[in-house]
Parts: sequence; C-alpha cells; structure tokens
Amino acid sequence: MSTDGPAPDAPEPAPRRIPEPSGVDLARVALRAAKEAARARGDAAQQKKQARRGGGLRSGARADGRDPMALGSAINRLITERGWETPAAVGGVMGRWPQIVGEDVAKHCVPEKYDEDERTLSVRCDSTAWATNLRLLAPQLVARLNEDLGHGTVRLLRVNGPGGPARRFGPLRAPGSTGPGDTYG
Repeated sequence: MSTDGPAPDAPEPAPRRIPEPSGVDLARVALRAAKEAARARGDAAQQKKQARRGGGLRSGARADGRDPMALGSAINRLITERGWETPAAVGGVMGRWPQIVGEDVAKHCVPEKYDEDERTLSVRCDSTAWATNLRLLAPQLVARLNEDLGHGTVRLLRVNGPGGPARRFGPLRAPGSTGPGDTYG
C-alpha cells in the first residue's frame, strides 16, 4: 500500500504560538516604551530651548562682550587687547629654556629677564667659564630665539656671570678691593 499523504489517524502538528508578555515582561516593555517617549519629548524640548536662545548662553537678547567664554579665549583676548603678545611669548621661552638651548647649557645658565624696549634677554651663568662660553654662543642663541618668537624679538643676549658675595665693609677689607675678580664677574 502506498501512502500519498498523511495517515488519516495521525494528528496534524499545531502551529507554533508565541506567548504574549505577561507580568514582569509586560512591565519591562511598558517601561522601555515610556523611556523612548520621554527621550523624544526631551530632545524636542531641548531643541526648542536651543532655538529660543540662539545657540548658546547669552547675557541678553543679543551677543555682546559680556557673554560667557572659555578661559583660553578670555586670556588670549586679554593678551591681545593689552598688547602683551611679545612678553607672553618670551615668558613661554623662559619656561622652555632647556629645550631651546640644550640640557647642558640650561644646567649652568638661567634666563632672568626680558627688556622689551631694548629687546634684550638677560641670562645669568653659574661660573665665569659658562658666561664666556655663552657669550661665544650668543649669535646662534639669538637666531634660535628669533626663529621661535618671530624675527627681531630678541636683538641682544646680555650674559651675566655669577653674583659675587655681599660686600661688607670692615677691618678685614682691603681698601679699593672689588672682591674676588677671578671667579666672579
């Protein structure tokens, strides 16, 4: 006997049913839907606020100098308004002195001050030997500084030797003496 179809007494397979959410699952679905709706409302409200404000925090109806700004922008604005570009740049050089002159020279020579009127940078060395060495290197250092700061910012490098001991007047001082001249000056 041949069978062309299912046997008459075999039961048909039932279609698969997906159970409907109930209990905790139903609560999770409802919470997710509520969060998405709140997020959509919040985005719309935020966009309306942003449009009303014109894009940022303002002190009044129109943009003016009293509006809040980032600290870096405020400092750059102050430097520009007061004309402090060159002193600020030279101050940066004093902070980067070891990178500009090299570690060996920086151990023995320290920049002290910059005179903007004369465009001179004063440097103090810890010995007369280093002062002499730095005087010989001065043209190269001035060129390197001007390369970093802009042409003509530093015209002269004033090299000072170590400061001598305090000169004291008293019975042990030789008249006319200026101190130990071979190590200081």
